[in-house]
Amino acid sequence: MTEFTPLLSLFGGALIGVAAVMLMAFQGRVAGLSGILAGAVLPSSSERGWQVAFLIGAIAAPMLLVSLMGVTIPFESNTPLPWLVAGGLIVGIGVNLGSGCTSGHGVCGVARFSNRSLAATGVFMVATAATVFVIRYIFGGF
Repeated sequence: MTEFTPLLSLFGGALIGVAAVMLMAFQGRVAGLSGILAGAVLPSSSERGWQVAFLIGAIAAPMLLVSLMGVTIPFESNTPLPWLVAGGLIVGIGVNLGSGCTSGHGVCGVARFSNRSLAATGVFMVATAATVFVIRYIFGGF
């Protein structure tokens, strides 16, 4: 995807911010999607109801919007499936080691001026830049 869409990006970012503020205001919880997903699938979660509802909404809302608009969003990737799976597993390990994900630290934690989240977000960004460099220039890209 190479199109520059500043208005759609601004709108999407605003919606993410509104969702994070609403979750904090009404549930007193940070919108960290990895933690919400873990809580929804782990058997010991006492807050499974709102977590499942949040995840269903996060998946259903864009699907509903796309169907109402009558557009299709093609999935295009030159990356082989094993690399995508490996990347997902590595991100999952990193989320566990970093005690949170980009939504929890990068959106909610940075907005609360959390030093831990500022540091984690910096590490995420450096790791991402290093990964892109290695994949593109050392492995030759996809």
